Amino acid sequence: MARVWVTGASSGIGRALALEYAKRGYDLVISARNLAQLEEVKQACGDSVTVEIVPIDLTDSASIEAAAAQVLSGAFVDILVNNGGISQRSKAEETPLELDRRIMEINYFGHVQVTKAVLPSMLERGLGTIAVTSSLTGKWGFYLRSAYAASKHALHGFYDSLRMEVEDRGIQITLITPGFIRTDISKHAVDAQGKPTGEMDENQAKGMPVETCARIMVDGISAGKREFGVGGRELIGLKLVRFAPKLFAKLLKKQSAR
Repeated sequence: MARVWVTGASSGIGRALALEYAKRGYDLVISARNLAQLEEVKQACGDSVTVEIVPIDLTDSASIEAAAAQVLSGAFVDILVNNGGISQRSKAEETPLELDRRIMEINYFGHVQVTKAVLPSMLERGLGTIAVTSSLTGKWGFYLRSAYAASKHALHGFYDSLRMEVEDRGIQITLITPGFIRTDISKHAVDAQGKPTGEMDENQAKGMPVETCARIMVDGISAGKREFGVGGRELIGLKLVRFAPKLFAKLLKKQSAR
């Protein structure tokens, strides 16, 4: 059975992805900073698959390098799911540049380093899948999310370019843009001081169940989709922003920031 490496697997979408892949019989490597939560995820995956815990800190290049070396030691990664990340709830004018850099480090550079560590072995085999959890804010900006949106936009630029370079060499690149998914991401989103807000966004609380999101994501990755959205009626924005951008801009401006 294929081996899947999921980053950001300790909670939210990452945790749900790990459980969904385990349910389907895939062997797993799960990574994040919180080892206690990773251990809980491993136990929840059951005994029918192999689950390896490998700690990773996406802000620390040495940590990423060590994690990749451990994961690739004696075994291939068939599917890499770059899922770790952090959100934001602060005005651009009030957000210090060091926080912009921190968000970019976690949401963009961390994933790029993990990808570049795994890619050579995939290219050597001529086989592999790299999936990336982006966001609808990877397609357009929104209130209080300037750095977060920038980091997600960057993912699309990098992975769309990478796809062009490697898809004819057996490597699948899949970008996923979730909308409102019922997780604690808004509670963990950082304010202008870099501290978690602790607040649940109303839209997030009413969003798609995370288990449903994970199932759709795994199905889409398995089907070889290049890019797809996951969520509810907010996905209409993907069509509006393309075919009716002026109308979309007016509608978006009326939405609640939280």
